[in-house]
Formats: sequence, structure tokens, C-alpha cells
Amino acid sequence: MLGSQILLASNPRGIFLEGTVYGTPSPGVIMELYTTAVAGGRDTYRVYTPGTNGLRRLPAVLLEPFHGAIYNTAYVSGERCRLYIPAIGEELNLLTLDVGTGTSETLTKTQIYTVATGSGKLIVGTGEEEWRPFIQLEDSLSVLATTGSLAHVMFMG
Repeated sequence: MLGSQILLASNPRGIFLEGTVYGTPSPGVIMELYTTAVAGGRDTYRVYTPGTNGLRRLPAVLLEPFHGAIYNTAYVSGERCRLYIPAIGEELNLLTLDVGTGTSETLTKTQIYTVATGSGKLIVGTGEEEWRPFIQLEDSLSVLATTGSLAHVMFMG
């Protein structure tokens, strides 16, 4: 992890959004537009859950809350949220998730990630996914088995 911010660009080129959060996700996960709910005139976003049709959704990175909380403070459902759609080549700290081993694992630089359905966290791509949009930039990352870890990654589109 590089620093303690989710968005690492000093001059961001992507798109900032505001919305209402559905559920209790933490900053650093990938969110999607939740088409069935609008609150207070703002769109509602939930963790990335594309369903079984295989269609990708617009990925929006959940940023730190407005009220000055730090990156590891989870949102509350219905709370106003900040999101960011990264431009290709931008660097971020995103939450990763260990899948299947039950123990922590160490991942190395250039690891390619896809997004886990239902959690919005990054998981190691198996090569079968159509969309693997993030590459790890840090030399070594220990991914915790239960909570995951923030990874310094670059968005590849």
C-alpha cells in the first residue's frame, strides 16, 4: 500500500461522482450503479454485482467519506458517498480479497486482478475472466485471509 488514500493521483483525470451508498462497504471497493434506487435526488450505488449475464458495469471506486473519516471507515447504508471512475493508467489503493485458501497469501508485482462479485474487492484473475482491469504495482503484498488488504494498483481499463 502506498500512503493511506484510495486515489493516489495528484492530478486526477477520471470522473468524480456523488451518490448514496447501499449496504456497508468500505472505501477502496468497486461499486456499481444500483438502478432500482434513488435517494434524495442522487443515484444509489452498491458493491459490484454484475449478475450472471456477463455484462460489465461501470466501475466506480468508493472513496473516503465526506466527513473526514479515514480509508478504513465503512459507510452506513443510506449515507452520501464519494466515488471515482479512474482513467487508464491511474494509481489507486484498492481492497483485495484472498479467495479459497483460508490463509494469508503473498502476491507480487504485476499480479493481475479482476473484481469479486458481491464484495467489490479485487481478486486474482484466473485467466478465464473477460475483464481483469487492475495490475499490482507494489513488490510484495500480504493479503489477509479474513479482511483483505489494500493494494497499490494501476487501472488498465
